[in-house]
Amino acid sequence: MYKYVVKRILVAIPVFLGITFAVYLLVNMAPGGPLDILASQGGMSQIDLQVLKESMGLNKPLIVRYFLWLGDLFKGNLGISYRTSQEVNLMISQRIGASLILTGSGTLMALIIGIPLGIMSAYKPYSKWDSISSAVSFIGASAPNFFLSLLVIYIFAVKLRIFPTSGMYSTSGNKSMADLLMHLFLPACIICIQPIGNYIKQTRASLMEVLNEEYIKTARAKGLREKRVIVFHAFRNSLIPVVTSFSLSIPFLIGGAVVTEQIFSWPGIGSLMITAINNRDYPVIMGVAVLISVTVLVANLLLDLVYAVLDPRISYD
Repeated sequence: MYKYVVKRILVAIPVFLGITFAVYLLVNMAPGGPLDILASQGGMSQIDLQVLKESMGLNKPLIVRYFLWLGDLFKGNLGISYRTSQEVNLMISQRIGASLILTGSGTLMALIIGIPLGIMSAYKPYSKWDSISSAVSFIGASAPNFFLSLLVIYIFAVKLRIFPTSGMYSTSGNKSMADLLMHLFLPACIICIQPIGNYIKQTRASLMEVLNEEYIKTARAKGLREKRVIVFHAFRNSLIPVVTSFSLSIPFLIGGAVVTEQIFSWPGIGSLMITAINNRDYPVIMGVAVLISVTVLVANLLLDLVYAVLDPRISYD
């Protein structure tokens, strides 16, 4: 196990470097730049812009700037924001809590709803539960986040006025748990819609396959209760495809959170990323890219280790 973890970490290093270099290259090749943004606002001469360009290090070649940024990254320094002149570390630390609350809640909702629906679909195929699960899977797979976000805002916030339209707390300054939950419900539901269909389909297909195995028939022949057969015998052995589906949905969860946070004005990493892109704030863009890539790489490593817990036949030694 130890050798496997070390090997995966060594493999992850060049992957991480490739991701960061690709992002750095793309953001610097995009039309416009931080100096163009400042110049469009007026009030700065060409001499001022040239001095600012040198102070930002933008006068150096692209590859040199990347390795300078990489050297600072290994020192734990993500740089200074071009827009706010704040440390990127501080800006991300102020936003990461809100993103964890939103994505964590959405993911938990998807697992709590998706897996039981998948189990019911497998246990009673072609029943009403199977029809409901298929409908939820279809909506989750086909409906884009931005459309569903605007739809639920219009219905539940504008027309019915049940939930607030945006933000994490009310403007009154009452930062209570009830206020947070009211603001959290709609965006968390949007976050859970996309992966829920995959969880339902993977759980249903895997469990239906396991239920036809000989050891399941043997357990039933011994007189075990059907609930015990499903939960303790069949379900555990059908979890590996579900865990795989979860690992594959992590990047989409983060990507969906970027769109959802922007629409609901949720003060998380996603909205910070959009603001940084609009302002060509390279240090902030790279800081968020580092956070997202490390999260995905670490999550996939941990989920690979979970396979060995779910199935003792899997060994990494």
